[in-house]
Amino acid sequence: MRVGLAKRDRSRSFGTYRTKVVGALAALLVLPIAAGLTTAGTAAAAPSPALTAPAATQNQGGATVGKVEWLSERRVALWINSPSMGIPIQVQILLARDWNVNPSATFPSVWMLDGLRATDIENGWTAETDAESFYADKNVNVILPVGGQSSFYSDWLEADNGVFYQWETFLTKELPSILENDWRTTQTRGVVGLSMGGTAAMSLAARNPGFFKFAASLSGILTTTSLGMPQAIQFAMNDAGKFNSAAMWGPPSNPQWAAHDPYTQADKLKGVSLYVSSGSGTTGPYDQPSGIPGVSTNYAGMGLEILARLTSQTFATKLNSLGIPAQINYRPSGTHSWPYWQFELHQLWPQLANALGTDVEKPACGASGAIAATAAANSWIGDCVTAEYSVAGGLAQDFRNGRIYWTSATGANPIAGRIAGEYMNTGAAAGPLGFPTTPELGTPDGQGRFNHFQNGSIYWTWWTGAHAVRGAILNEWAAQGYEGGPLKYPTAAEIATPGKAGNVQGFEIGAMYNSANGTYAVLGMIMGKYGELGWENGWLGFPKSNEVAIKDNGRFTEFDGGNIYWSPATGAWSVANGPIFDGWKSVGYEGGKLGYPLSDKFDIPGGTQQNFQFGWITVIDGKTEIHP
Repeated sequence: MRVGLAKRDRSRSFGTYRTKVVGALAALLVLPIAAGLTTAGTAAAAPSPALTAPAATQNQGGATVGKVEWLSERRVALWINSPSMGIPIQVQILLARDWNVNPSATFPSVWMLDGLRATDIENGWTAETDAESFYADKNVNVILPVGGQSSFYSDWLEADNGVFYQWETFLTKELPSILENDWRTTQTRGVVGLSMGGTAAMSLAARNPGFFKFAASLSGILTTTSLGMPQAIQFAMNDAGKFNSAAMWGPPSNPQWAAHDPYTQADKLKGVSLYVSSGSGTTGPYDQPSGIPGVSTNYAGMGLEILARLTSQTFATKLNSLGIPAQINYRPSGTHSWPYWQFELHQLWPQLANALGTDVEKPACGASGAIAATAAANSWIGDCVTAEYSVAGGLAQDFRNGRIYWTSATGANPIAGRIAGEYMNTGAAAGPLGFPTTPELGTPDGQGRFNHFQNGSIYWTWWTGAHAVRGAILNEWAAQGYEGGPLKYPTAAEIATPGKAGNVQGFEIGAMYNSANGTYAVLGMIMGKYGELGWENGWLGFPKSNEVAIKDNGRFTEFDGGNIYWSPATGAWSVANGPIFDGWKSVGYEGGKLGYPLSDKFDIPGGTQQNFQFGWITVIDGKTEIHP
C-alpha cells in the first residue's frame, strides 16, 4: 500500500460555488442544450511548428530557495522566497522519468495551473486527479505552483486580503532560473490550466512570447472582457476568498482587463501549439443526473461549463480568423469538474509531448530477479518506468507508484509515498539510514505505516507525517514499545540540541533526549514544565531517567539539576537539587507530611521558598526550615 498525500473532497475550480441563483441560471442555460438547440463537435488542426529559437534566459530577480522537502521518491516541494510578492511561494515538482537513470540529463517542463479555489496546501492537479501517476512515465519535469486563490496567475495592481499577487513576475522572471540551475529543467516549456488556470495559460503564453511552446485551456474563460464577463469574474472571485477584481485589473474599463484577455491577445499566440477543450454543461459520464433531462446535480458546474464553452467558441473563432491552428475539443456533455479535466490531461498528452520534443510513449522496460519478484508481490507499485540503475553500492528501479531498492545484504524492498519522501530527505540509500530491509508495513494499531532500514526506521501517520527514527533514540523508543509506548508516533526529525552536546526528537506525547546521561523520554506535563524552565539549556540540564511512577498516580523525571514531579491533583513542578530537595527528602518526599510540590522555588527576603501540598520549605541565610 502506498502512503501518499490524501485526496480531499473539495471544489477548487473557477467559482464552483453553489447558490440558488447560479443553480437556476445553470438549469436555464442547459435546457436548450438538452433539447438539442445547440451543436457540439470537434475542430482539429495540425500542431503548430516548433519555435525556431529558445526563449532567453530569465533573470532570477533575487528569488532564493528557503526550504526543500521531498514528498515522495520523485516529488519535491520548494519554498521560494519571492522578492515580488514578499512571501515564500511553494512550488512542487514531479521529476522526469529518467531523472535518476540519467543524472546528467536535462528535461523540458510542463506547468500545471490550478483553479480559482487553489489552496496553499497542494496544487489541485495532484490533490484531485491522477496527474502524479500519469506523469510517472513521462520524461518531463512537472511544475506545480501552490496557492494563488482567485489570482488568475497575474500581477495585481493592488494588495487585497493581505496578499499582493505578482504571479506573472514570479512565474516568468523569478522561478525559471531556479528550475534551470538547480533542477535540470530546460527552457522548453508547456502550460496546462483548468478554469482560472486555463485563462491564465493562454494569457501568460500570449503576454510572454516564446516562454511556452504549448498552452492548453481546459474549461477556461477565454473572453474576459466580453459583455457581462467582468461582473461574472468579480462574482466568482468574491465567492472564492472574498477577493475584489478591481485590485487585480482595476475597473472593467481599465486597459489591464484587455491586456489579460486571451481573446484580445490571441494574435500573440502564433507559433504556440494550442489545445482548447470544454464540455457542454449537460450531464456527462462523471455527473449525477437530476430529475430534469440533461441537468445534473452539479448546478454551478453546469452553468460555469456553459460559460467556458461559449467563451472558448468565441476564442476559437478568433484564432481561426487569425490563421492560428489549434486543437479544439467541444465535448458533447460534461460539467465544470475535476474528472473531466483529468480526462483531458490524458487526451492532450500526445500533442504536448510533440510540442516539447519528448517521447509520447515510455520506452520498453522490464524487471528481473529479486526486483521482479518484489514487484509481483507488491502489485500496488504498478508497472516499471525505468530500467535498473546503480545507487550507493546497490540497485534501484522506478515504478509508476514507487521505487524498489536491492542489495545482496538486504534483498529487494519497495518504498513509496511520504515514507519515500522522508527517505529522500535523509539522503536515501547514501544517507544514514542505508537501504530498506522491509517493505512498507502496517503498525499493530492499524493507524500507521513504516519501513525498516539498515540503520533505522521511518514511521508515518496521516496526522504526524513521516519521520525517521534511528540510533540510540530508536533503541530506547523500541524498548518502550514503539508507537504503542508512552511517546506514541514521532512528529519531527532528530536534531542536535542547541547550546549543549546532545540530540532530541519530538514525539506525540513528548520527546526523546540523547546525551552523555543516556537516552530518556520526557513526557506530557513534565515536558511542558521542562520547556517552561528552558529545556536542556535551563538549570535542569538533560534528563537522567525516564518517567517513574510514584504515589497517587504521580510521576517524576530526574534531570541533571533536579527533578520534575507531577500528580493529577497538583500538576507539574520542579524541585532543584540542594537544600530544599534534601529537606523534602528528609520527610519522605511526596509520601511524607509535605506531599507533592505546589510551586517551583521562589525568592523571599533573605532566601528562597517552595510550597507543597501540606506546608512549605524555606532556606534563609543558609538555614533550611520545614513548615508542615
